Amino acid sequence: MESTMHFGFVFQSETHQFGFFPHIEASGMHHFRYSGQNLHCESVDLAEVARLYGTPTYVYSSATMADHYRRLAANLEGLDFQICFANKANANLAVLRHFANLGAAFDFASGGELRRVLAAGAEVKRSVFAGVGKTEAEIRLGLESGIYAFHVESEPELARINHVAGILGLKAPIAIRVNPDVDAHTHAKISTGKSEHKFGIPLEFAAATYEAAAKYPHITVRGVQMHIGSQMTEVGPIAEAVEKVAPFAAELKAKFGIVYFSIGGGIGIVYRDALASGQSGWWEAQAEGKRPLTPEIYGRTLVPLLRPLGLKILLEPGRFLVGNAGVLLTRVEYLKRGQAKNFLIVDAGMNDLIRPAMYDAYHEIVPLHRDTTRRALVADVVGPVCESSDCFARDRSLQEVGEGEYLALMSAGAYGFTMASRYNARPLPAEVLVKGSAFELVGTRDTFEQMIAGEKIPAFLK
Repeated sequence: MESTMHFGFVFQSETHQFGFFPHIEASGMHHFRYSGQNLHCESVDLAEVARLYGTPTYVYSSATMADHYRRLAANLEGLDFQICFANKANANLAVLRHFANLGAAFDFASGGELRRVLAAGAEVKRSVFAGVGKTEAEIRLGLESGIYAFHVESEPELARINHVAGILGLKAPIAIRVNPDVDAHTHAKISTGKSEHKFGIPLEFAAATYEAAAKYPHITVRGVQMHIGSQMTEVGPIAEAVEKVAPFAAELKAKFGIVYFSIGGGIGIVYRDALASGQSGWWEAQAEGKRPLTPEIYGRTLVPLLRPLGLKILLEPGRFLVGNAGVLLTRVEYLKRGQAKNFLIVDAGMNDLIRPAMYDAYHEIVPLHRDTTRRALVADVVGPVCESSDCFARDRSLQEVGEGEYLALMSAGAYGFTMASRYNARPLPAEVLVKGSAFELVGTRDTFEQMIAGEKIPAFLK
């Protein structure tokens, strides 16, 4: 049973019903849990997926994505809003189609991401194009596709958009991304709202940029945009940024007639207690001041700040919608016992999931078959890539597992496959989408022939 009434009164899924109620924080945050001794995604035994399709393989829960989308929407009551899925987090065509069916628009960071949404059979007329380095070809693609607006990051970009729109005989809708100089209190590599970051135009200079934009003959000023960072687990920095930019948005509405205010994304997810956080009891056990940011806290805090503006509100969540909707399945190859420490060597590597190597990110690792009678094993969980940074966890305590057994790296649905590579000539992993008791391969594993299909040996080397 599914319903996707975007502004209706009840959102339904197979396992939850979400109405516009003030407190629904007891709901679980994902659909991965043990059934008996075996880890399941919804009603699917993940070991069966691993045996059928091999490893490494990403598995995504469609119910978790739907729950998160509907739950966020339910807590924005009172606003005219549009949720734009930031598909840099997960751009699989099936995932994009799923969000389009739920009513989402999209946030692109490249022309390729725009093309992926079109390839998924979705329309882009409510979607926005972000990024600091848009090329003329990407701008042309956005204009010809009829996107809702470009989120402009600099004055040179503004001039380029005007130029391309002029060639096409169009007027380009834009919003300028303002940088409110607010610390997101998140990892330095995913923080975007401080003055030293490359993103946006400082708030103090933004008025002059809007004045310039209004004078371009092929530009239509449509909105204002901000985004201060990702993986935020408290609402304070977001509220601070909104409070700084909201008066400016009101001025722009009065002077230029803007119609929307984009507040970006950034809602964080649970990584350290990922599996347990799928149960409502985990959330209820967290101290009020220590509880990670939820859609309920987000809505209660921000809706009163945004409603008086009378503007359409755009949000661009990515990680929140897909992060803990996915896991990476991997197979144990060896247990290497050393004098100082043990190494659990698995077949997934940093080319499959680069977050631990790039961000020192924590991903919970759990066995697909749980056996509480086994001894504990403390080991570094490492991949086969020829790099010391190819390490998913250091001194991690797990149940003892042996060659051929399977593990799951939790909370891997965001910035997993989208950041994967073919380093060490390793094939890109497979992807599987689950809905209830059904599952299907939605991304096939690379073959060697696909890996080298675009290469050639020049005649002067023959």
